[in-house]
Amino acid sequence: MGASLGGLLLFIQLYMKSLGASTVLIGLISSLNAAGTLIGSLFWGAIADRVRRRPLLFITAAALSAAILVMVALPRVEVVLVTAFVRLFLFAGFTAVTIAIVSGASAQSRRGKNVSYVSSARAFGLAVGSMTAGFVLEWLGFRFGFLLIGLLAAVGALILLGLPQEPAPRLGRQRGSLQMIRAAGLIDLYVATMLRQMAVFGTFSLLYIYMDTLAIPTWLMGIVGSFNMLTQTGALLVFGRLADRFGRRRIFMLGFALSVATPCLFVLVPSAVGMALGYVSVGLSFSSLYIGSTAYIGDRVPPERQGTMLGLYESSRGLGGLFGPVLAGILVPTVGYTGMFLTMAGIALLGLLVMTIGYRPRRLTVR
Repeated sequence: MGASLGGLLLFIQLYMKSLGASTVLIGLISSLNAAGTLIGSLFWGAIADRVRRRPLLFITAAALSAAILVMVALPRVEVVLVTAFVRLFLFAGFTAVTIAIVSGASAQSRRGKNVSYVSSARAFGLAVGSMTAGFVLEWLGFRFGFLLIGLLAAVGALILLGLPQEPAPRLGRQRGSLQMIRAAGLIDLYVATMLRQMAVFGTFSLLYIYMDTLAIPTWLMGIVGSFNMLTQTGALLVFGRLADRFGRRRIFMLGFALSVATPCLFVLVPSAVGMALGYVSVGLSFSSLYIGSTAYIGDRVPPERQGTMLGLYESSRGLGGLFGPVLAGILVPTVGYTGMFLTMAGIALLGLLVMTIGYRPRRLTVR
């Protein structure tokens, strides 16, 4: 599934440009992706705590394949915008349910490592999709490129049919989600994550267009873009072990700090090399932040509520991503790409400060 999503961002941004869409509309794609993540994580995370989780994986994967195949018709801008939301709504469910299955079945001493395995596999798929997207686009064009990506997602959905079934979930009286967030001490983490995602989504929402202004060829854009997921493939495994050994907070705080550096690299080195360094930086920041945060949440929340709490975490990421691209699309025509990147670095720094100042040690697992 990761490979099918990995190449879509380049395809969609350049397809929108070919339709004559403005930078605001192109940036809106990332905002709609974030909105899909926000709503999808809440929706599917809550469902995952009430029904068997493995059938949900097949449902979200099969529907995601269909949402990609809609693009084969080369639709108008309006349809592109709608399907952007639908795809991430479904992929958010796939992600939240997968992590909930792994986290809920893991002992605390191995939770970081186990989550890193599935996260690394997803990152590798996204890396392959991103790396090959430019070549596929030049070779097949938009229509047949979208067809290939959609069929690849369909194959992933079919593979899921072979997964074994798990026991039915235990249902009972549960504490409200907001009460549990406060009791588990997760408010600071969710707010800081929202700000970090606002900065990162804003930074990357127009990056392929920015690379186009630097005369970076399409095939090279795909390779450069893959550096994020290639970095994540190895870094997720490393940080999973480090989170189990040295503690969750140290690992996810590193992720917040690296997020400040990423947009600055695009300002300091405006070339293919700088783009590659930025993608490596965001790959490291995501890996440390995601592994540390999800393991941290899993330590503090009982297994029967992890679908909801991890879904809320994904939603905090989606909420930040909802506003970042819109702000980026507004800033570029007024202050240019340099001003936009520096603004996003400032927002990422604010997220780091929120987590640093607001953090207080609290007791672990709550019910």
